[in-house]
Amino acid sequence: MTNRVLIAEDEHRIASFVAKGLRAHGFVPTCVDDGQSALRVALSGDVDLLLLDIGLPDLDGFTVLRQLRAAGSRLPVVMLTARDGVRDTVAALEGGADDYMSKPFRFEELLARIRLRLRPERSDGDPTVLRRGDLALDLRTRQARVGDRIIDLTAREFVLTETFLRHPGQVLAREQLLSAVWGYDFDPGSNIVDVYVGYLRRKLGAGRIVTVRGMGYRLEPAQPPDVSPPPGTV
Repeated sequence: MTNRVLIAEDEHRIASFVAKGLRAHGFVPTCVDDGQSALRVALSGDVDLLLLDIGLPDLDGFTVLRQLRAAGSRLPVVMLTARDGVRDTVAALEGGADDYMSKPFRFEELLARIRLRLRPERSDGDPTVLRRGDLALDLRTRQARVGDRIIDLTAREFVLTETFLRHPGQVLAREQLLSAVWGYDFDPGSNIVDVYVGYLRRKLGAGRIVTVRGMGYRLEPAQPPDVSPPPGTV
């Protein structure tokens, strides 16, 4: 199935660059340069994902997103913004965006984000909460839980956790995780995946993500029990 992407971007140079790249990778892009057109096409049901610039004329990206979600649309939305502030990022995600990209961006990273949001294909039967053992990830509220405990994850940590949960029981190589979360080719000298796995282990439990030597990482269904002897015993 060919994936149709709506590009709502008023900078024609950027829109043309993204459209050309998507077309080369088998997507069918449609470009609009104002908020009213973006909302109309997004609600038509003729597209599979929306790349939405915040700084659109007519209706800004936040307004388009708010009206889109108010209409009941579950269309995946990746926000594009020249702003890099935490407030805008939080506003986009809390407003119902699935992901965001700050300009300038590398096309390879944008492509990885788009593929992630379109895989697996979304339908009314797709889960909105991913689970493995006592770990749950709500894709709508962007909230993670371990048992009854709410876990605060950064945007990168969230996507990394989502990637693990979408491949239950599988060993994921560092190259796969880089492509899904960061979208750039693997640098043998980079340890960014290992660093973020370390962050998740501290937040989700030290034994939750295991290292498979020479292969990559695997998410376990549950945190291993503490087998240390109780206080006062030998």
